[in-house]
Amino acid sequence: MPAGVGQPAPDFTLPSSTGERVTLSEVLKQRIAVLAFVHFAFTSG
Repeated sequence: MPAGVGQPAPDFTLPSSTGERVTLSEVLKQRIAVLAFVHFAFTSG
C-alpha cells in the first residue's frame, strides 16, 4: 500500500475557485471531504 493511504491528511489552506481561503480542518468541522491528487494534472509533464 502506498505511503499515506488510510492516514489523515495534514492540515493545509488553499484558495478556492472564488479566491476565498479554505482550510481543511475548517471544512472537516462542517462536512466530510474527499481529496484526490492527480499526478501531473494540468501540466505538460
